[in-house]
Amino acid sequence: MKKLTGAQIVIESLIAEGVEVVFGYPGGAILPTYDALLDSKIKHILVRHEQGATHMAEGYARVSGRPGVVIVTSGPGATNAVTGIADAYMDSTPMVVISGQVGTALIGNDAFQEVDFVGITRPCSKHNYLVKDVKDLARIVKEAFYIASTGRPGPVIIDIPKDIQQALHTFHYPDKVDIRGFKPTIKGNPRQIERAIEAIEQSEQPLLYVGGGVQWSGAAPELTQLARGLGIPLTETLMGLGSFPASDPLCLGMLGMHGSYGTNTAVCNTDCLIAVGARFDDRVTGRIADFAPKAKTIIHIDIDPSSISKNVKVDVPIVGDIKSVLSEMLELVRARESIGKRKAGWAKWHQQILEWKRERPLYENGKDAGRESVSPQHVIEEMYKLTKGECIVATDVGQHQMWIAQLFPFERPRSLLTSGGLGTMGYGLPAGIGAKFAAPDRKVIVVSGDGSIQMNIQELGTAVQYNVDIKVIILNNYFLGMVRQWQERFYQERYSYSAMSVPNFVKLAEAYGAHGFRVEKTKDLAKTMKDAFATPGPVLIDVVIPKEEAVMPMIPPGGGMSEMLFA
Repeated sequence: MKKLTGAQIVIESLIAEGVEVVFGYPGGAILPTYDALLDSKIKHILVRHEQGATHMAEGYARVSGRPGVVIVTSGPGATNAVTGIADAYMDSTPMVVISGQVGTALIGNDAFQEVDFVGITRPCSKHNYLVKDVKDLARIVKEAFYIASTGRPGPVIIDIPKDIQQALHTFHYPDKVDIRGFKPTIKGNPRQIERAIEAIEQSEQPLLYVGGGVQWSGAAPELTQLARGLGIPLTETLMGLGSFPASDPLCLGMLGMHGSYGTNTAVCNTDCLIAVGARFDDRVTGRIADFAPKAKTIIHIDIDPSSISKNVKVDVPIVGDIKSVLSEMLELVRARESIGKRKAGWAKWHQQILEWKRERPLYENGKDAGRESVSPQHVIEEMYKLTKGECIVATDVGQHQMWIAQLFPFERPRSLLTSGGLGTMGYGLPAGIGAKFAAPDRKVIVVSGDGSIQMNIQELGTAVQYNVDIKVIILNNYFLGMVRQWQERFYQERYSYSAMSVPNFVKLAEAYGAHGFRVEKTKDLAKTMKDAFATPGPVLIDVVIPKEEAVMPMIPPGGGMSEMLFA
């Protein structure tokens, strides 16, 4: 049998995994693999910075449901990827990062562009490998993809010394993976599922609390059937938005630090909280002692056993794949006539929540047609008019991110790409580019701020090189907006280094070869956005908004969910 180099084995293994697109940046220690890549049909996207590659891979994975693949060189190429790896780890995004490493004989000698990449990424990756023998390479790639995408998804690193890439070995790709100690539980415990149904039936005010795990499991149809079938209202985390249609009256929108009054009040009054693929993050719970204080029963469904009772003690834990568990729950509900009789009572509970939402609607003055300056609400409204909601939205981190989460109605899964756990400024633009490669027929809009966009604006060059049809909206207030908001409210208006000068974004876009537009007044917004959205290729729209615009309501730091600020 013909022998291949380690580099060729890597490429053949990627092909065997069905990989169509990789994101990367070549360098000395990974050149053998890049040389082999040139002879393959895999599409390679040359980024401008390795962090951009990791976020593109995240965007690709979040939209396609398959692991994103990154290829980088050793040393600074590898360390530049760490932020994106940590981001993927926090947000449970499947990703395989292939990094070059100095030759085996040089490891530990402080060789040129040598870092201990395995050591650096151990705390922020699901698993990592340093390949020591070419005969292990195909097995390791197979395992890496399996680990990245099985159980709770996450990033896996394969660090390959240059001499291993050049060594020869016969290629055989394994048919299956069997890793001792890694056997994720798929089916939930039947007795626990039964206990959950019993608790729901006995409750007066049940509430579904849905996280990003629903989308990774592909469980949105089962969730929708369960919520609608029982008439139970539902709230979503930032990562869960789109799991359930926003237009359905049962959908209460986002909960937590910037959740609406009605939604957070529902959490404070529920007597049975059903957490599905969520991890009780601190931005959701606020002060834990006061989270869901009236809940007699908290049910938690998650594939990751380490997430159960990690932050909030739960009464009915169910470890398993969410799609599988919800399917079992649906079967029990259909066979249980008594639970259907509870719908009338739960309908009254739902009406009470809707009344709370009417008492304090979001941004009731934000869309005043007479105002001269542009409001974020105006921009999001125009976005929706131009897309009818049929688009993928990628955001950076800050005020604009929260405005999108509060106000843009996501009707289907895998439509919002954002950095939730790590809160990475610079995520949006590359994630949007990655999303477009995963779903070339869907519209992709990036919403960013004047601070965030400059973190990875160099990837505009990538978008231009590959003619990626994305529209980038910058909500520009000449400040680090969320920092300013906190300084205004909690630091006596002492604006310590949060004001910033920004470039002429229109000229910058044109310098890269993209199209640039600018909006300063409300009267120009609709036409400019319509023209920009009709322009093919990468387009950047600089929208100036007042620096005083704030994300409201909000739970103050260290506060409880019932202590929301409204102005």
